[in-house]
Amino acid sequence: MVGLELIPVGTILAVLTSQVVRTANAAMDVLVDKESFKVLSKHLLDIAPVLKELQLQELNESQAARVALEYIVKEVEQVTRDIGRSLAALSIANTEVLSRISDQVNRLQSEMQRVEFEASQSQLQIIDKLNHGIKEQKLDQAFANDMLEEIAMAVGVPVEPSEISKELASIRWEKEEAANRKELSEFIFLEQIIELLSRADAARDYEEVKKQYFERVQVIERYGSKENYIPPLNSFLCCITGAVMVDPVSLCTGTTCERSAIEAWFVDGKRTDPETEEVLEDTTLRSNIRLRESIIEWRELNYCFEIKSVRENLSTSSNVLLQESLSQIQALIRENSINKDWISIGGLTDIIITILGNSVSRDVKMKILITLKDAVEGHARNKEKVVESQGWGHIISCLQSDSRISKEAIDLLYELLQDRSGWNKSFCKKLSEHPSAVLYLVSLLKDPVSISTGIAEKILMELIEIDEENICSTAKFGWYKPLADRMIQGLESSRMSMAKVIVNLELKDLNLKLLGEQGVIPPLLEMLSSSIESKELSLSALVKLAGFHANKGIIAASGGVPLVLDLMFSRRTRSFITIKCCEILEKLSSDDDGIDFFVDGEGNQLELDSIITNLLALQQSPNSAHNFRKPALRTLLGICKFETGLVKKAVLAANGVSLILPLLDDSDSEIREIAINLLFLFSQHEPEGVVEYLFRPRRLEALIGFLENDDNNDVQRAAAGLLANLPKSERELTMKLIDLGGLDAIISILKNGTMEAKENALSALFRFTDPTNIESQRDLVKRGIYPLLVNFLNTGSVTAKARAAAFIGDLSMSTPKLTVVSKSTGCCWWFRSSRVPLCSAHGSVCNVTSTFCLLEANALPGLIKLLQEEVHATAYEAIQTLSTLVLEDYPQRGARVLHESNAMRPLLEILNWGTDSLKAEALGLLEKVFVSKEMVEYYGITARLRLVGLNGMNIHGDGHLRRKAARVLSLLERYSKSSSSAISGVLE
Repeated sequence: MVGLELIPVGTILAVLTSQVVRTANAAMDVLVDKESFKVLSKHLLDIAPVLKELQLQELNESQAARVALEYIVKEVEQVTRDIGRSLAALSIANTEVLSRISDQVNRLQSEMQRVEFEASQSQLQIIDKLNHGIKEQKLDQAFANDMLEEIAMAVGVPVEPSEISKELASIRWEKEEAANRKELSEFIFLEQIIELLSRADAARDYEEVKKQYFERVQVIERYGSKENYIPPLNSFLCCITGAVMVDPVSLCTGTTCERSAIEAWFVDGKRTDPETEEVLEDTTLRSNIRLRESIIEWRELNYCFEIKSVRENLSTSSNVLLQESLSQIQALIRENSINKDWISIGGLTDIIITILGNSVSRDVKMKILITLKDAVEGHARNKEKVVESQGWGHIISCLQSDSRISKEAIDLLYELLQDRSGWNKSFCKKLSEHPSAVLYLVSLLKDPVSISTGIAEKILMELIEIDEENICSTAKFGWYKPLADRMIQGLESSRMSMAKVIVNLELKDLNLKLLGEQGVIPPLLEMLSSSIESKELSLSALVKLAGFHANKGIIAASGGVPLVLDLMFSRRTRSFITIKCCEILEKLSSDDDGIDFFVDGEGNQLELDSIITNLLALQQSPNSAHNFRKPALRTLLGICKFETGLVKKAVLAANGVSLILPLLDDSDSEIREIAINLLFLFSQHEPEGVVEYLFRPRRLEALIGFLENDDNNDVQRAAAGLLANLPKSERELTMKLIDLGGLDAIISILKNGTMEAKENALSALFRFTDPTNIESQRDLVKRGIYPLLVNFLNTGSVTAKARAAAFIGDLSMSTPKLTVVSKSTGCCWWFRSSRVPLCSAHGSVCNVTSTFCLLEANALPGLIKLLQEEVHATAYEAIQTLSTLVLEDYPQRGARVLHESNAMRPLLEILNWGTDSLKAEALGLLEKVFVSKEMVEYYGITARLRLVGLNGMNIHGDGHLRRKAARVLSLLERYSKSSSSAISGVLE
């Protein structure tokens, strides 16, 4: 036998009875020599009631009883083993006979041979836990509940107050016997066990606890209203310490002391009565049970006084007094665990729950939460009371408060959700059903400064374990870890559920970013090789995730684009899958860097021309409905924006223009709008087919309709761009556009459109301003085009500024043809023969509408500003337009205008910063200007420095720029011989 000496007599009886009955039942099942085994079984079964009766009679824990029981155990062990060995011999001698029943015989003999009545492993573990818990001072109610439940399971009794009371009574008797045997260590250990287990819920019958409380209340009601404390009797005081005793023991002289105090007295070597100083002949200590019960009653009466006082104080509006009252409740709970029941029975729990819901004081709320946690810790009844009351909602509401309150609230909530076996599934389910609980818990979890993150995550993970639907709730509020974990680690069914959650969520950029970072995209791509339903859910989720730029990179890096393309162009693919594939590709191609996403898993660029060809081919499918065509066209549009060369190759190879043109007649406005955008891109490479198409009935009206579509800027931009790309030689087309209001639509875009639309409108405007057709130019000027162009010089984009400057240049080139130059009658050119003011550049009467003069239009300041901005494209057009002022017949006038308007210095600066082509334009204008001696005198020195710098540069292999510089220097040489040495090297 192992460990039998550690087990109480009652437990030995329970184990022995169980083993005897089990052996008797086994003997009844034997088929060989049934009558003999029946006799054995009968005798064993007859023993069992005797042993059970001994249990019921609570056999005294005496040495004699223990010895007798141990002897019985040994005898039963030996007899059982002997029978088992005999069965083994019988089995060998009668193999053939026993073949049909060998399993039964072998089982019985094996069981009987190894039988040994001993303390089970679980019982030994319980003793170890009790010993460890006492050493570690684990005296809380939760630990007591756990230990009591384990003991009940080991002994075989239900966790009911009546049965537990019997077990505790048995332990108390053993404790007294240990004291009588002077086994001090055993006595102390058993006493500590009793104190610990008495704290457990099941150790108390609630009705008895309730009855006991009201009995105590009746007693204190006999006292006066001013009484709130009963002083202790002198007999309650220890003669050594002077304090009220907890465990009073009596000496042989009749003196009563606190056990720990008298034991310390004896340890110090004293053998006298501490009160009478009489020498003690016997140092045996006997528990004074009656006195101890009286002291307990005295304490309980004062507990009731204190509960009454606290209840009165809780009705106050003073936060200070409220906090003091809450501190008193905490002290009551710490002093005796019975007060956990009594404060509830006394109504204090209900009162503080109400205060929690009404108080605006953070300190009071925090104190109540701490107090409630003390009250419910390890106490099932109090937990149920709080959860089923309005306190449940108040506690959950506190989760959204400041960090201090939320910390206490979640600590309390966590305690409420625990029971003896772990998580209370019913309470967890109730929590998940609360409309705000998951939101508050996720908020705590995501708060970077919260100290409650760990507990919040534990609770949420348990809610998810109970009901997977809570994954959707946590994801809805922005916590995606559980969703991502199941997506990465789960089976296909779980992945499908999670994909469905993603599809149904409303996701913003931050949410999309978090999902991508947590790794949901690779498993979604893996789902594309699974069932049809799995594919559809995966693609729907990927469509959402592809709305965030970083996720596009993850899809591409994971090899997702080739998978999507294969599905999209497969002949057997369902239309829904094709549509979703198109939507994914559309989002991948929507950014300026979209081409970077069209790669395989190793980062190699995919063949875009084949993708474009396949997308165009999809448009020829007879079954292509609008919901199918739209995403395919949007994808095509996105890809065609990438690279001009690829687009040209694919468009020409697949007759792209002819495939897209019919879509301009589609009944769906969105398809028509996508088509006009595609035609704008295609017309850069294949415009002829477009012109032919536009000459058909009502086609030009449709194009003008796009130009007039103020609700869609992209459509306006594309229509204007398409018009700009068409050959300007098509005069018939231009005239029809004017007749149908196309020119007015273009001017309207210049006034009200987006800047991109305005840029294309400016390009389209050139077809209406042929410099060889002055009447068309006049028509434009009358429509008010000049002020718009001047405004673009100052406020437009770089492209718009350049095109406006070029357009003004076209108009200015016509000015000399529309003017009559006045001849000078004096020796000085500035004297005029007429009183009418003449244009300083053109020498005639100028205005905007009749001569298109840019000076009269006030365009000169804007053009000069373009020179100063040091942007090649705008400066180039500005120089060309300024050159129209310096007329071949009268260059001095134009030169004078440039000088007076401060245009010369920024023009000369271009020789420092400009590109070769821009420098060449600047030199061309300077060559005209320096015909004037006056201009040479003003700017000759500065010009020489710039030109000498150009002399030493290796520019234009054919020497074009050097020759231009040399010609300008030669003009300067006319008026200054000192420049000859500077230009000699250039002229050679």
